[in-house]
Amino acid sequence: MHTNFMADVVALDAQAVRASVDLVMQATEQDLARPTPCADWTLHGLLRHMIAQHHGFAAAAGGDADLARWQLEPLGEDPAAAYRAAADQVLAAFAADGVLDRDFPLPEIARGLMFPARQAISFHLVDYVVHSWDVARTLDLPLRLDPALLDAALAVARAVPGGAARLEPGAAFAPEVAWSGGASLDQIVALLGRSPGWQTQVSLV
Repeated sequence: MHTNFMADVVALDAQAVRASVDLVMQATEQDLARPTPCADWTLHGLLRHMIAQHHGFAAAAGGDADLARWQLEPLGEDPAAAYRAAADQVLAAFAADGVLDRDFPLPEIARGLMFPARQAISFHLVDYVVHSWDVARTLDLPLRLDPALLDAALAVARAVPGGAARLEPGAAFAPEVAWSGGASLDQIVALLGRSPGWQTQVSLV
């Protein structure tokens, strides 16, 4: 993938991750039971997934191809703190000297293959734009992202393969959702299988 944003992919990814941290830090213990735009997950399950992905990508940045690094773990007594720690770990891994000269093993995507660092980090970037949106919608909070970040995420989202692979068990994204709205964030989440109009249907007291 050769697009203009690739030169700044680490900084743009960091924006997406920090946006997710800001949102997660506003969640309460009660919020963990809320449904999310990811049909199979409550916020509790989504946070476990997000933490596992941070750990996996951080390991990949160091050349670690062990699939165990991507496994789900318990959230512990302070889920927000656990999330922030995982986010800090991946941000530090991506900011390491020479990281953009490396190839990343991403065993969750394809075992045995290596991905150029900028491409691998772009995968993480689009994930955390979308997951920031997931958390914002779950908590009924606003999400404001820089236009440059949205442009980058939209370019990556458009490159994600569609078709039957989206229906396979464990697929990273659901099939594309038809959507006529023009906002970049709406386009991104629709391309990656979310309905931009999704709203939580429960009111927790």
